[in-house]
Amino acid sequence: MFRLPTTATAPFCPSEVSGSVSVPSHATVWQKLKVYVGPGLLISIGYMDPGNWATSVQAGSQFGYQLLFVVMLSSLAAIVLQCLCARLGIVTGKDLAVHSRENYPPAVGKGMWVFAELSIIACDLAEVLGCALAFKLLLGVSLPVGVLLTALDTVIVLGLQGRGFRQVEAIILGLVVTIAVCLFAQLAFVKADWHAVVQGFVPSLTALSSREPLYLAIGVLGATVMPHNLYLHSSIVQTRAVKRDRAGMLEAIRYTRVDTTVSLLIAMAINAAILILAASAFHRSGRTDVVDLDVAYHLLDPITGTSLAAILFGVGLFAAGQSSTFTGTIAGQVIMEGFLKLKIPCWQRRLVTRGLALIPALIGVLTLGEHSVGRLLVLSQVVLSLQLPFAMFPLIRLTSRRDLMGDFANPVWLAALVWMLFLGISAANTWLVVQLFI
Repeated sequence: MFRLPTTATAPFCPSEVSGSVSVPSHATVWQKLKVYVGPGLLISIGYMDPGNWATSVQAGSQFGYQLLFVVMLSSLAAIVLQCLCARLGIVTGKDLAVHSRENYPPAVGKGMWVFAELSIIACDLAEVLGCALAFKLLLGVSLPVGVLLTALDTVIVLGLQGRGFRQVEAIILGLVVTIAVCLFAQLAFVKADWHAVVQGFVPSLTALSSREPLYLAIGVLGATVMPHNLYLHSSIVQTRAVKRDRAGMLEAIRYTRVDTTVSLLIAMAINAAILILAASAFHRSGRTDVVDLDVAYHLLDPITGTSLAAILFGVGLFAAGQSSTFTGTIAGQVIMEGFLKLKIPCWQRRLVTRGLALIPALIGVLTLGEHSVGRLLVLSQVVLSLQLPFAMFPLIRLTSRRDLMGDFANPVWLAALVWMLFLGISAANTWLVVQLFI
């Protein structure tokens, strides 16, 4: 007889799978790399979710290739921050949420927990809207019905209960490959101006001189560097059974750095491909008003001359939205257990998060109409960006502490770099809030 689990189970509860992936001591470099590959891929999914699609499509449609450098710089910042998270988890054996609870007063810790939960809800809102739109485009259902259908992904969580963490990583790899194939195949149908593409990767303050491109740039940043991913990464790297001596931790950090860097470079390429697709298909044809993904879907057929482009767009969007089911559930467990010392069954965690995302999603599409998904997705990414400094601050402080990290503490140059990132992101967010109120 089937019964719902009453306790937190693997693979969505990281503490249940800590040290479950063994690392052969006498394996070759390639064999060890294959063992360490996985957490970076799981993190990378958060960097190519429907929120990224919305911000990149709007940026490409309105400003052509000009904001490609924002995608690149955001991705490089993400690599630096995620490597810090991984190092924190490997060296201390504790994740960022646990450290935050232990190193800050209870009231501050509870506030950080609230902000972390808001970031997960904002991310899940983007997933709900993305999957609902994919259902509408591929199956022909209405958007509210598509929103309700997204509640069924709890079945996926139940189906994987008790499984190993490597199985989740294998599923994520399949979804990443699906997204990449769909997007790069679409690029074959449009004629991109590759000289302009290269120029778009060159940083330019002029491109951010007005409110609209800066708003989108902050949305791209929020869609790229996700706050809850910082908590998540510091936890899931502990699934590898690492020797607790200096040599063992150094080896784990090096292999994890490769996993993180390569995975996020793939995510950067995918995000850049979305923007290039929008710039080539819409901006160059004079359609600078494409801000909704469903409009982009329907315009791809006549512009590219083939119906396959739109189908690939819909399939890729669905894969991008569905993949966040895994990261959102695991991140929720990490944050709840780390800040509150609370474990609940994974399906309950999924229902709570999804329920909190379904309400604003339904309200948004019912009040603003079925063409409001793009605006809601961009807004969700801006909300994510506003939460980012609250996760960055403790991460930078903790990884710079020699009494905690020992020889693995941030060197002076790295500490200066990440504090500059913190100040830059905080300043951009402050400007955005001021502009919104003005």
